[in-house]
Amino acid sequence: MPESIIEEVDEIVSSEKLNRSDFIKEAVYSVLIERRKAGIREQMRQGYVEMAQINLSMALDLCQAEEEATMRYEGKLAWSVGYEY
Repeated sequence: MPESIIEEVDEIVSSEKLNRSDFIKEAVYSVLIERRKAGIREQMRQGYVEMAQINLSMALDLCQAEEEATMRYEGKLAWSVGYEY
């Protein structure tokens, strides 16, 4: 490990009345927590992307079904008043 990092660690350890081992343990724990958080965020991002694709597909299907229903309704309406549609 570079001497500059060791010196910085020693300054922090001294000012916070810790020992190197406790400081390193805390630092490693913090890194592990951040990595877990990053992994969870990535999983959530992927989940949102997948749901967006599913929602878009459903919306397109429903839009098409609604358009077909509207065409049938308008056709029946036109027929009921004597117009051909």
